[in-house]
Amino acid sequence: MGTHPMADTETKTRTPDSATPPDGASAVLVLGSGETIWGRGIGATGTTIGEVCFNTSITGYQEILTDPSYAGQIITFTFPHIGNVGANPEDIETTTPASRGLIIRGDITHPSNWRAAQHLDAWLKSNNLIGLAGVDTRRLTRLIRDAGAPTGVIHHAPDGLFDLDKLKADAAAWPGLEGMDLAREVTCRQTYAWDESLWVLHEGYGKQNAPRFHVVAMDFGAKRNILRALASAGCKVTVVPATASAEEVLRHKPDGIFLSNGPGDPAATGEYAVPVIKQLIKFGLPMFGICLGHQLLSRALGATTKKMHLGHRGGNHPVKDLATGKVEITSQNHGFVVNGDALPDGVELTHTSLFDGTLEGIRLTGKPVFSVQYHPEASPGPQDSYHLFDRFAEAMRQRRVA
Repeated sequence: MGTHPMADTETKTRTPDSATPPDGASAVLVLGSGETIWGRGIGATGTTIGEVCFNTSITGYQEILTDPSYAGQIITFTFPHIGNVGANPEDIETTTPASRGLIIRGDITHPSNWRAAQHLDAWLKSNNLIGLAGVDTRRLTRLIRDAGAPTGVIHHAPDGLFDLDKLKADAAAWPGLEGMDLAREVTCRQTYAWDESLWVLHEGYGKQNAPRFHVVAMDFGAKRNILRALASAGCKVTVVPATASAEEVLRHKPDGIFLSNGPGDPAATGEYAVPVIKQLIKFGLPMFGICLGHQLLSRALGATTKKMHLGHRGGNHPVKDLATGKVEITSQNHGFVVNGDALPDGVELTHTSLFDGTLEGIRLTGKPVFSVQYHPEASPGPQDSYHLFDRFAEAMRQRRVA
């Protein structure tokens, strides 16, 4: 791609909070504080609003953008080469991206990968995702790190028309993620079966034709790779909506229950999910939760959750397993966390973050019930924690033979 008049963050005439668009600007990020950051629009045109976060992963931008857990969020990518592997129909975590938009350092990199089927800009347009390029993402990341994740509005206007007063008012008025139940927006609308297994080089995705266990997955915004990992661990998976009752879950006669990842405030989603989870725990079935599912399980067991200052989002987060002393590098994406200071009786802390000491996993003493805050299914990220799906399968096997 050719050099653009605003080709870099060292652009001489631009100041981050200038009210006048610099030459070549076709988009702007307006923060809740009123600060304006100009750049070049990418993807779809129009306006989008959400919480501005950052992700430090160096691979997997397509999986990140399609992760339902990013509902309500605008993602700042700290890695400078976004678009270098293009886009394809396989590396997606849901058919309709739930993220609100993206912010990147430079122009979208031209794809050079044998799996690329589409230029990232074309893929963004086809999914109605609005983005901003040409931004000093290091400066924006430091701002988020120091002040917390702010509300932001991206307006992409190739015609150069920007109503900054309205954009500032919209950013200031957005309520933020606390109190938002976003699982209802991204959950499935009806029950369905899943049998696709993990991707293998030169073979693609497989199919589970001989399952040993039947798992009912409660979909609070489930990533496809979680369902694939369950299938690869020997499970037939039945996916039910987030609002399913305990009776609807048990009607399928599962060997185990899975609580999926998802977006939003666990306290808000917990208004209807926690009573159901409490009922399901009483039946003694193995239960495994990830991310939002971990937070909801923790709340069902009597723990509390809180909003984090900036959250954990990336593919390089070290987590310590307190039982074995081993450290695993994990993929993470969460803005809320379980309070680890005062866990209820019978709830054991099993994993902690080596970045900030926050709680990363729990289990219910004497029961096959456990959960983790991080993403063992990766996609993208390291696969150090795939064994947790095998642990879940083993819990179902042991209950069957008991």
